[in-house]
Amino acid sequence: MNQREIDEAEWKNPANWSGPGLFIFYFSKRDSRTWVPKSIPWMGWTVNLGKPAGAKWLIALFALPVLVLVIVLAASP
Repeated sequence: MNQREIDEAEWKNPANWSGPGLFIFYFSKRDSRTWVPKSIPWMGWTVNLGKPAGAKWLIALFALPVLVLVIVLAASP
């Protein structure tokens, strides 16, 4: 089995997906990808939290709006 087949099998495995409603998280150490299609592909992409880069992306995506808000509030009179 090559890595592409492993990635596909891991993505299809329901045990790698968790979370309520739209806040669904993907975690697979065997999947080589950092960004993967959501469990419903037309809904976009999500990060693979099984990879260190995926966790860093998730933190950055949550921190960016907070940083922007702090800068805007600091710059306002």
